[in-house]
Amino acid sequence: MENRITELEIKLAHMENTIDILDTTIITQQNQIDLLMLKMSLLEKKLKAAAESQIADEKDETPPPHY
Repeated sequence: MENRITELEIKLAHMENTIDILDTTIITQQNQIDLLMLKMSLLEKKLKAAAESQIADEKDETPPPHY
């Protein structure tokens, strides 16, 4: 009986260690996801701003030479 209890305690200790490792991994991955989402949002804003600044209004465009 004592041997079975010891084995269960060992298994429990290993399981707790595994859960701690998985928990740390999940937290790290969520932090990376949050950072990537922030960077993606900033890039999207920069791309929109760059696209808007390169397009001139039609009234500001000079007509092509064949007109």
